[in-house]
Amino acid sequence: MSFDCQGQPEQTGTEVSTRRVHALFVCGPGRMRSLTAEQVFATRADLRVAAAGVDSRAEHAINAELVRWADIVFVMEDVQRNKLAQRFGDILCGKQIVSLGIPDRYEYMDPQLIRLLKTGTAGYLD
Repeated sequence: MSFDCQGQPEQTGTEVSTRRVHALFVCGPGRMRSLTAEQVFATRADLRVAAAGVDSRAEHAINAELVRWADIVFVMEDVQRNKLAQRFGDILCGKQIVSLGIPDRYEYMDPQLIRLLKTGTAGYLD
């Protein structure tokens, strides 16, 4: 899903270009799920990755520069997509936003979390 210029979701394909894709992983606090995703995908030569949180208590807080940098944004839950749309609606114009549906119940580098991240991003980062 991506956002049109009015901040409304629209469906898109899962095309990936030959250049390095900038993938941003976002969760609420930015401590477990997004940092795990950053670590898991950091070694891929075809990707540049970053992690951030949307909550006020986030250690690595999302900002406009990160949103502009990203080619694709992965949120762990729909609530993060909604917060991004509220804060960065115009910057999200044309960006693909993918909700992975991963609840906030995993520790950093939890094997089940890693499986969910790899499964959820398949087709977008392959």
